[in-house]
Amino acid sequence: MSKKKAIIIGGGPAGLTAAYEFQKHTDITPIVIEQSEYWGGISRTVNYKGNKIDIGGHRFFSKSNEVMEWWKNIMPIYSENNEFTISYQNKSQKVSNVSSVDGDMKDVMLVRNRKSRIYFDKKFFDYPISLTPETIMKLGLFNTFLIGLSYIKAATFPIKPEKNLEDFFINRFGKKLYAKFFRDYTEKVWGIKCSEISPEWGAQRIKGLSITKTITHFIKKVFVKGKKDIDQKDTETSLIEYFLYPKYGPGQMWERVASIVEQQGGQLQQNTKVIKIETDKDQITSVTVKNLLTNEVTKLEGDYFISTMPVKELIDSLEAPIPQNVREVSSGLVYRDFITVGLLLSKMKLPDIKDNWIYIQEPNVKVGRLQIFNNWSPFLVKDPNTVWVGLEYFCNDTDELWNMPEGDMKKLGIKELAEIGLINEQDVLDSVVIKMPKTYPAYFGTYDRFDEIKNYIDKFSNLFLVGRNGMHKYNNQDHSMLTAIEVVKNIKNGKTTKENIWAINAEQEYHEEK
Repeated sequence: MSKKKAIIIGGGPAGLTAAYEFQKHTDITPIVIEQSEYWGGISRTVNYKGNKIDIGGHRFFSKSNEVMEWWKNIMPIYSENNEFTISYQNKSQKVSNVSSVDGDMKDVMLVRNRKSRIYFDKKFFDYPISLTPETIMKLGLFNTFLIGLSYIKAATFPIKPEKNLEDFFINRFGKKLYAKFFRDYTEKVWGIKCSEISPEWGAQRIKGLSITKTITHFIKKVFVKGKKDIDQKDTETSLIEYFLYPKYGPGQMWERVASIVEQQGGQLQQNTKVIKIETDKDQITSVTVKNLLTNEVTKLEGDYFISTMPVKELIDSLEAPIPQNVREVSSGLVYRDFITVGLLLSKMKLPDIKDNWIYIQEPNVKVGRLQIFNNWSPFLVKDPNTVWVGLEYFCNDTDELWNMPEGDMKKLGIKELAEIGLINEQDVLDSVVIKMPKTYPAYFGTYDRFDEIKNYIDKFSNLFLVGRNGMHKYNNQDHSMLTAIEVVKNIKNGKTTKENIWAINAEQEYHEEK
């Protein structure tokens, strides 16, 4: 009797996690179909002349013990000092201590400090924003007083129900603080007003964060000294102090997982696009794929089908009588696209910047966020005497920005960063432009009717949607992995329900194991 096969569309964190889990827990053979030449999806690492780019920035941290243990099993954790512990499955252990991670220690994760700040009015503020003495000094006493009154009003008379993302922010931070530190950046990301975005985005990305929690966290940080546990179970995700990070960027993790899957008999196909998905009643029977290098077309039959491809593309690929309402919702789904402009600098204008991310709140420039790759991992930078930064732009693929010639895009990035006072143009040594389509599934368009697609797709008993684009849900890397892990558990245990998969990142406590 031949082994069963699982056709997995997409080689990002969700797809590769599913492949790995099938091999670990079942006798089902995974076949992974990846359209690009990379493994890792948006969690890939791009190598430009020896300098490595992390698309969007990926902190390896999760409230899920299962995910943290999963990562640790693939790549061991090393710290350059002996001050960290890590708690898994109610056991606390010291992180391995090494003075260097050179030589043979290639496939390891480093313990990195988290530091992100907001850049506004050519000043730095904590991210998430908190009314610390330093912040009050920069804002001024009168502005701080107005912000305090605004927050008290929001806490006393919250907007109920929350109809949009603007309501969500105001309820947690007050109208004044929202307008100063949240509105402009968020509207750069999505290209529309916060009042037109579903509050569900905030519920999934920010969850329990509020000004009260940031102040409480600051006080504990100053006055309460304790062990440095990477686990950080009692800390809001946005407030964590440190995180894990593969030595050579997030793509290193997923390249290693792909290698393990292949070594154990899984089938991996890159540069391969799914062009048709065939059905028979409530079953998927096969996918037709096209090799983008040779144009060869192949039909792959399978027993289970796991999709991480954008939902709009999935619906377009299905060879089935699709209801008109489902087509309407699918065609109305919106995605935001992502551009990174990498700049290699001899130095930054402001010395000794330790940030991983800098959120650019300045309204007169299009750049939304800045990464300093040196601070993610020093091994991302070829020459340690240079500074390697990534300017992040958010747009639609129909926008002028997306279609701008590469040379003009580089000039724009350099001009904007100089304009806001972070670099001098003459310090730029080299530059590159990286584009990533469909990076952010949007919570507007026809998203409010997404259940119509979900209910239709769930009727196919052997088709499972996982990951960020696969579920049109703004999942983090760990959420995407958890959806894949749950799918394999369901298949192994013969469960037909898919509600436990959709529940991930819908209810906070689901993946935050206390």
